[in-house]
Amino acid sequence: MIEFRNLEKSFEGKHGAVHALKDINLTVEKGAIYGVVGFSGAGKSTLIRCVNYLEQPTAGSVIVDGSDLTQISTREIRSVKKKIGMVFQHFNLLNSKTVYANVAMPLILDNTPKAKIRERVTELLDFVGLGDKAKMYPDQLSGGQKQRVGIARALATQPSILLCDEATSALDPQTTDSILNLLRKINEEYNITILLITHEMAVVREICNRVAVMEDGNVIEEGTVFEIFSNPQTATGKNFVNTVMHTEIPKYVTEMIENGSDSTDVYRINFVDHSAGRPFLSQISKKFDLDVNVLFGNITELQGVPFGNLIVRFQGDGSEVTKALSYLEENKIVYNEVNTNAG
Repeated sequence: MIEFRNLEKSFEGKHGAVHALKDINLTVEKGAIYGVVGFSGAGKSTLIRCVNYLEQPTAGSVIVDGSDLTQISTREIRSVKKKIGMVFQHFNLLNSKTVYANVAMPLILDNTPKAKIRERVTELLDFVGLGDKAKMYPDQLSGGQKQRVGIARALATQPSILLCDEATSALDPQTTDSILNLLRKINEEYNITILLITHEMAVVREICNRVAVMEDGNVIEEGTVFEIFSNPQTATGKNFVNTVMHTEIPKYVTEMIENGSDSTDVYRINFVDHSAGRPFLSQISKKFDLDVNVLFGNITELQGVPFGNLIVRFQGDGSEVTKALSYLEENKIVYNEVNTNAG
């Protein structure tokens, strides 16, 4: 488990203090895959580096597996850090060392007996699919293979937490998928908690349980992946979700709505899981004296669960629209009135 309590981090810049983290309060439950998303400069890299104390907080607490890193000795911090592995965007491999030696390095530094090193490295290389690459050098590997070496190295000391700092940003989409599948396998088979920072919402959609959205050193919204994807509360959250879910209403639709005399009866209706396959709109048109016009939308998958939204216009008497909305609420269908001025 990882917990940030009132966490702050400031750096001295040319023009005064730079507040990289501002009063961060987050909890990452044991066994979770937790995503932190934000644009460059949002503070997410600083946040993750506070977990393994590569950055020391200016104020507040970082609690890892029950130990508050801001309150324990340097020796105790080293002990905690042994249980934290880290995967980097640009791999950080030693090009002069073989794949085997790169993975073995944390164990060598920890004075592990050679026989145990051999056993552990062999196990990990097989686990990440590189059992036949032990004698090769990083320059002989593809980007995806290099990242697999980096992951194996991060797992060498049998950590309980794995930190991933933009671990897929340097990879092509197909390779990214394979690395995300590997991270999911690590989480499931080793029960390792994963804290993953990224600027790619597709990564969050694929493997995370919960996500925090950061901006200018603040966490501006946080929740389950379904909560954030289905109903983002901030402009930045909406922008990130739209990069993969394409929820932004096209201009031709907003113009159509704005030019209509009954534009206030336009709603975004969210569908999740079982509701995605049920004919609610057909039922509404039969139950109530309304014409239902679908203006825009899509149904896709979110971590194996059908998910999507439709922009619909209910045309008819206001009392009938109210009944239709009540019907949606009774069936636990989430909807929001469309504000075209807000996009």
